[in-house]
Amino acid sequence: MSLTKEQTLELIDKAFDMLAYSYTPYSHFKVGAALLAKDGTVYGGCNIENAAYTPCNCAERTAFFKAVSEGVKDFDAIAVVGGMEGEITSICAPCGVCRQVMMEFCDPERFQVISAKSKEEYRVQTLKELLPDGFGPADLGKA
Repeated sequence: MSLTKEQTLELIDKAFDMLAYSYTPYSHFKVGAALLAKDGTVYGGCNIENAAYTPCNCAERTAFFKAVSEGVKDFDAIAVVGGMEGEITSICAPCGVCRQVMMEFCDPERFQVISAKSKEEYRVQTLKELLPDGFGPADLGKA
């Protein structure tokens, strides 16, 4: 699926909105995400830190887990924004763990990842471009 410009900008807007919910008392690096399901529903996510660090959760995974916990497992795209104290000064791409979660639920050839600095400055890549040799359900004969 190829997103329209309007869809792309709406996802970027939602990702920016999610920055307000980010809980980052340690790193102060706030991230917002907006995940588009195939049915058109958009799931927002923010990063959530923890004093023990390892229980932290990224914005992208928060959005995925929220959707999956509601029975949704088919997705078209995600927009991601992030920066210190929520000030976006550069494009923020998903971390490796988030890319791996995307591999679990998304077609790497079609799923689009929008990494944005603003509505004017962003890039759209497929998951395969971000994770060229990704390991997913197909590798276990499950897809």
